[in-house]
Amino acid sequence: MRPELLITFLLCFTMWLCDLFLWPDLRGMLLFIFAVLLLVVYFLHKKDPPNFPPGPPALPVLGNVFSIESKQPHIYLTKLADVYGNVFCICLGRHKTVFVSGWKMVKEALVTQADSFVDRPYSPMVTRIYSGNSAGLFFSNGRVWRRQRRFAMTTLRTFGLAKSSVEQSICDESQHLQEAMEEEEGEPFDPVPLLNNAVANIICQIVFGRRFDYNDHNFQSMLKNLTEMAYLEGSIWALLYDAFPALMKHLPGPHNGIFSSARSLEASIRREIERHKLELDPSNPRDYIDNFLIEEKHNRNSEEGFDEGNLALCCLDLFLAGSETTSKTLQWGLIYLIQNPHIQEKVQAEIDRVIGQTRQPTMADKPNLPYTDAVIHEIQRMGNIVPLNGLRMAAKDTMLGGYLIPKGTSVMPNLTSVLFDKNEWETPKTFNPEHFLDAEGRFVRREAFLPFSAGRRACLGEGLARTELFLFFVSLLQRFNFSTLDGVELSTEGITGATRTPFPFKIYAKSR
Repeated sequence: MRPELLITFLLCFTMWLCDLFLWPDLRGMLLFIFAVLLLVVYFLHKKDPPNFPPGPPALPVLGNVFSIESKQPHIYLTKLADVYGNVFCICLGRHKTVFVSGWKMVKEALVTQADSFVDRPYSPMVTRIYSGNSAGLFFSNGRVWRRQRRFAMTTLRTFGLAKSSVEQSICDESQHLQEAMEEEEGEPFDPVPLLNNAVANIICQIVFGRRFDYNDHNFQSMLKNLTEMAYLEGSIWALLYDAFPALMKHLPGPHNGIFSSARSLEASIRREIERHKLELDPSNPRDYIDNFLIEEKHNRNSEEGFDEGNLALCCLDLFLAGSETTSKTLQWGLIYLIQNPHIQEKVQAEIDRVIGQTRQPTMADKPNLPYTDAVIHEIQRMGNIVPLNGLRMAAKDTMLGGYLIPKGTSVMPNLTSVLFDKNEWETPKTFNPEHFLDAEGRFVRREAFLPFSAGRRACLGEGLARTELFLFFVSLLQRFNFSTLDGVELSTEGITGATRTPFPFKIYAKSR
């Protein structure tokens, strides 16, 4: 039936139901509602353009939201690629999102056609969190994003990687971490809080200019809010909020925790900003906040995002990215090494041979520790800390994998499908450090190793994260043998939000 005839039919049918609705009859009311819904769905439905990516059937209005496996969405989406190909579409509410899977196609989207997929799409959840400000570092677009990313990378180099003291800061924090582990006196303990404390303190020194004591109440409150926010932002609740914002805004549920955690974190960061404003010495900036405040005084151009509201949001983004991912990687590292004690022993033997058990490690040791480096990379691959990356948006009509992606379409690169691509990894589902070693035992880089994403939106703190992972990891294995309770099998399934977290677990840390 032609569209105009269908519309005429539905209008006539609805008018008939209106008369019926006047009767005190429940059946008439339900039929009326059904007809109105049909009209709404019809008028709101946008027909796919020719050559649009295929995808699973979707429910009217609801789309595929309730088809997605809530506990392991990245696994469900990876399996869909086996059915519909490496470029497919699902509906989140009425909004269509194109998922890109496999190393070759993800590389095409993020690297080869980087300019076409650099911006973030509109998100009701993000808009509410960021309260109409310039959207921080990760969710901003255009001139604000380019300027703020460049500014943040320069500051990270100044107060992080380019400053020789960053290595010493990490080694000093490692000492605090080791002392906290030794205080457990051989009893089983949860390592997650201690790892969170240590890793967060590194980004705190760069952003806030100081580290926090592990017992600091405000510090612990920030970390708690950070963990909750990271989980909920990647959960089914976030999908529901973005799909049905007008409804979800007024409903109770876990999704409200995203906003309360964000508000608490922003309040803590604003207190740090106020402290910096009182102590600011323009001739001697100490950290990211000082540099931003100085730039704000000289740059009043709101189109570049240098305002105090955006400063708080940029700090929030740096704190989130600089804490969650590295800490989660170390957590997964303990699990995989406990599961594979022979690998743990081999790493320790290499560390003992190159560094010994007393000297602190440095980044200069890395080339001489190829097996240790390979194990760290394999932990990142198997840990799969950021399973789905962040949403992108097509800047123009773009061809991808033989399909047309219309301008404005949301696009999600599936990093899980890259890190476990059977065409790129010899044993994709097995923890195997040999993935990163050649026949002579030398470390080799792999193109499909994308835990930090790729292209223009790749993790801006990648260099710092690599430094932290190496120094924390080596110092811990240098000092301790790690194991778990007898008869306990640690799970590698994990809890998936914006990041992928191990299920709660306890370990023994025995001094070597």
